[in-house]
This record gives sequence, C-alpha cells and structure tokens, in this order.
Amino acid sequence: MDATSAINQLRQGQKPAWPANADSLEFAQSLDNSNEILKTFREEFVVPTKAQLARKQLKDDAKTAAKANSSDDEGIYFCGNSLGLQPKAVREHLNAYLKTWGSIAVGGHFTNFEDSPLPTYQDLAAQCSQQMADIVGASPSEIVAMNTLTINLHLMMAAFYKPTEKKHKIMCEWRPFPSDWYAIESQIEWHGLDPKKSMLTVEPDEGYLMTTEHICKLITDNADEIALVLLPGIQYYSGQLLDIPTITAHAHKHGLTIGWDLAHAAGNVELKLHEWDVDFACWCTYKYMNSGAGAVAGAFVHEKHGNNEHNVGLKGWYGHDKSSRFLMDNNFKPTPGAQGFQCSNPSIVDLTCLSGSLSVFNKTKMADLRSKSLLLTAYAEYLLSAIATRNIKDGNFPFKIISPSDPRFRGAQLSVLLQEDLMEDVSAGLEKNSVICDKRKPGIIRVAPAPMYNTFADVQKFMAIFENALQPKTEQQSEAKEESVNANVEARL
Repeated sequence: MDATSAINQLRQGQKPAWPANADSLEFAQSLDNSNEILKTFREEFVVPTKAQLARKQLKDDAKTAAKANSSDDEGIYFCGNSLGLQPKAVREHLNAYLKTWGSIAVGGHFTNFEDSPLPTYQDLAAQCSQQMADIVGASPSEIVAMNTLTINLHLMMAAFYKPTEKKHKIMCEWRPFPSDWYAIESQIEWHGLDPKKSMLTVEPDEGYLMTTEHICKLITDNADEIALVLLPGIQYYSGQLLDIPTITAHAHKHGLTIGWDLAHAAGNVELKLHEWDVDFACWCTYKYMNSGAGAVAGAFVHEKHGNNEHNVGLKGWYGHDKSSRFLMDNNFKPTPGAQGFQCSNPSIVDLTCLSGSLSVFNKTKMADLRSKSLLLTAYAEYLLSAIATRNIKDGNFPFKIISPSDPRFRGAQLSVLLQEDLMEDVSAGLEKNSVICDKRKPGIIRVAPAPMYNTFADVQKFMAIFENALQPKTEQQSEAKEESVNANVEARL
C-alpha cells in the first residue's frame, strides 16, 4: 500500500483503497515498519502488560515481574482520549525535581543544576509554554500552563464574558462535558442571569453531528444577543472535529468573542490558534498530551488582547510580571500575554510531569503525528465497517460509527454506538482480553488509537477481539467461551 498517497487522500477528505489482506496482522505490521509513516514512539512510554492490568497490589508477584518487560504480553490501550499512557521521561524529570528539592530546597526557585532537564521553578511554566508552541500553533507568550481545565474556563470567562442587558447569551454545544456546562451555567448565574435564557445551545443537524453551516447560521441569527461563543474543538461524545478557523472567522465577522475548549483536540489534531485568530482556548494535558491524571492544564490568549492592563479578570500573585513580582508593593503589574492570567504559584510536580511528557512531543511535529493518526484511524474505521457488515443480523448492524466519516473532521477517536443488548458482553469481552477503551453512556465505546504509542498491529488485534466479543453467547456457552477466548483470538491472528 502506498501510505504517502493514502495520507494525502485522507487530508483531502477521501477514502484510500485497502488491499484484500488489510485485516491480516502481516499487513498491519507492514504499515508499522513502513518508512513512509512516522515511526512509533511506543518505546518512550510505559505500556501496561496483561499481568499488570490484572494486578491487585502495587508489589510485583512472580508472574507480573517476569512479564513486566515483555512486549508480547502488552495489553491494548485505546484510551488516550481519557488518560494518556505514562512517558518514561516523566520519571526522569520527577527524579530531577526530587533531587533538586532535596539538595537545595527553596533555592530551586532561582537555581537549577547544569545536568537537569528542568529550569528553575519560577521558569518552569514558561518552559512548558515553549514546549507546547508547536502543539497548539501559537507563540510561547500566548500560552500558559496553569490550574485545571474548568478553572481556566472560569478565568477566561471572567475576562471575556461581559454580558449586557441585550447581549447576554453564551453560545455552546448541545451536549458539552458536564464540567463545561456547569462552568457556563455558573458564570451566567454569577452575573445574576437565568441560564435557561442566557445559554444558546447548538443542536446537531442530524444524529450526533453539528455542521459548520448550522453553527454559522445560529451565530448570524443571534449575533445581537450573543456575548460569547464557547465551543469544543472536538466533541467528546461523537469525536467530531469542528471547523475552528471558519467558525472563528464567522464569529469575528459579527464582532463576537469566541473561545474554544480543546480538551480532546490538543495533542490530537493540528491547531493554529494564532493564525486562526482565536480569542482564547483552554485544554487539559492528561489525555493526548500524556501528563498524568488531573495534570496541570493549558490556556491560550491571542496576543491581540495586548498587555493585560485591562483584560485580566481575576488577579493573582503569579500573574504579576516576574521582573517586579518580589517587590511585594501590592501594585499589580500583569505579565504581558497569557501568563498574566496566572493566579497561584503553580504546582512544580505537575509542571514537571508536563515538561517530561512534552519532551517526547518535541522529538517530532504535530503535522507528522496527524498524518499517521489519519491513516491509523482510517484503518480502524475500515476494519470496523467490515466487521459490521459481516455481523448483520435480521437486517440490522450490531453497531454504527457516529464519528464523522470525513477524516478531516475527526481526530484519533471513533465513537462506536452498540445495540443496547450488546454493551455488557462486548465490554466484558474487551476487558477479559486486556483491552482498555473508554465507555460512555448511552451505548458508546470510544476507540482511540493514539499515534504516539499505538500501532497498526494494535488496531488489527483489537478488531479480532472486538468481533469475537460481538458473538452471541448462550448462558451455557458463556463460561466456556470466556475461558477459551484468548485461544480463539490467537488462532485468528
């Protein structure tokens, strides 16, 4: 298969032709070994083994220890859209922090060791901003690593949501992640307004997807009442990637401020926040950016918003310019750019984990990761479609993919909507075979092969397990099939 040509087709919204043996492990491994595709960074990550996934205590038993370094025993991890795998660099960076803290204690704020991957504590957030520049398409001064996603959304809305009697609505999606909904709802209430009257939701045109045309028409029709547009870069349930530049330009055409929640987009798809003239954006770093559970989040504020003399909504110690921060004169002088939105002294442990993870990203470019991701996800879509066709029963498919068919408008995630009676058995079958992927009610399994560490072989092996799990089981057969499922899958591979 000509991988370069296939990727070019996908970038144009077209489907590549797959060979007759595309469902074989041999074909998948040929893609993994192709010089046309970005090589995997899997060796840079800790991939849980089957024994580790089944463990009940931290201490290794003999079986777990024996297989800890065996790639043959690795599980299949398709959950990077929820929590990315641990980069090995994080341990190195954390060890450097702990040694610095233990050696010079408070001195670490202003002194770093020559052989350390970390700068001084007070410069670590700025280093993370530099490391994220290519990932989100912005200058370091427009980026800040701080807080968590919901807190950053609150800070951005405190600065950019300025409702008036006439223009008071926040336009958001129909089904945001609950924390986004709560943040928007509470910001409206904070201003003494009624969320039922001041939340303008974008409903899907059909099924689960929102078209660009529909979103832009809603902006046009309600521009006189909208105070802020706040949308997801990628919708978490369907996996739809919105047309950020087109929608942003349309909002600006009507004189509106627009922000983006990039929780599922940052580290997943190519972003050009500065070039697209986005006003602000927020993202977490524990999904595709692999910085650990609840890790420090990121935010972007376009440089056009100036030096923050009038933009910072809520002031704090670390938003003060570093040059005079320690004068302690209580005369707030904001740091120019996004870092002026900082409030508290940041967690150095969190920033250390982020910097370690970003050191892996800095070995490649988002454009190359995206190219690989397009092909990896298209391969998964092709195999899933074939499985659905093979398993039609009474004229009904056992599942459907609700993510956009056009590869340009999705990231690494395919949302698979199962028939209601299949969810429990499929989930059990995946778990039994050490497959980790995310489940969202009602009935969705989110399959997310991350290009950093997932392989085409991972995709092929997952499909064999998934199809096996779809097969109907009688009560008498269930126990026997569970015991033999590993043997069945290995035979088919």
